[in-house]
Amino acid sequence: MIEVKDVEKSFGESKILKGVSTVFETGKTNLIIGQSGSGKTVLLKSLLGIHQPEVGTISFDGRIYSDLSDEEKRDLRTEIGMVFQGSALFDSMSVAENVAFPLKMFTNKSKSEINDRVDFVLKRVNLIDAHNKLPSEISGGMQKRVAIARAIVNNPKYLFCDEPNSGLDPNTSILIDNLIKEITEEYNITTVINTHDMNSVMEIGEKILFLKNGIKAWEGTKEEIFRTDNEAVVAFVYSSNLFKKVREAHLKGY
Repeated sequence: MIEVKDVEKSFGESKILKGVSTVFETGKTNLIIGQSGSGKTVLLKSLLGIHQPEVGTISFDGRIYSDLSDEEKRDLRTEIGMVFQGSALFDSMSVAENVAFPLKMFTNKSKSEINDRVDFVLKRVNLIDAHNKLPSEISGGMQKRVAIARAIVNNPKYLFCDEPNSGLDPNTSILIDNLIKEITEEYNITTVINTHDMNSVMEIGEKILFLKNGIKAWEGTKEEIFRTDNEAVVAFVYSSNLFKKVREAHLKGY
């Protein structure tokens, strides 16, 4: 569980986060949504320790990040997996080498142990025969699955995903969403996803945090988002005719 309490973050005279409080629950897919400039990326980077809030606290299962020593912060980072927007794979490394990278950096595992673990996670994301391929030799969806495999290879307690469906076609996006959700439940991870993809919200939004102008404007589940009368949420989520029709059908009980 990650608890965010009264977090404020500014850059110069501009206050980006304005007293945000929420809880990201373990074993669930927690989504952060909002328009560009709403503060969702700044919040994600604050969770990762890249930005330091001026006010408020962020705690990981009771450990307040700002109170940790440098060594404790390093230990916490080994418990975190990250899926970047563009996958961020090393072009000159094979798929297996990319996945093995965190193990070589942060553990003392033997070569055989590393190989076994890499085999296991690649099999888990349905990439059995891609070990020796370079990122340029596989599709965007496969690259994203490699990124997920790398993120979970170290058995993280916390998984962060920044726009995991960016650049993917709708069918592949659904596969990635389902994979993230399955892994979250299977390994009981606290997963936080920064997304603008409303299909992801409707498919896997077990907990949704909606930011507007740096303020928590709404939070709830994918079921509750259908029923909310929050004008900001309705305007953002149901901006397309398709989602308007989905909402109307849901409210009518279809």
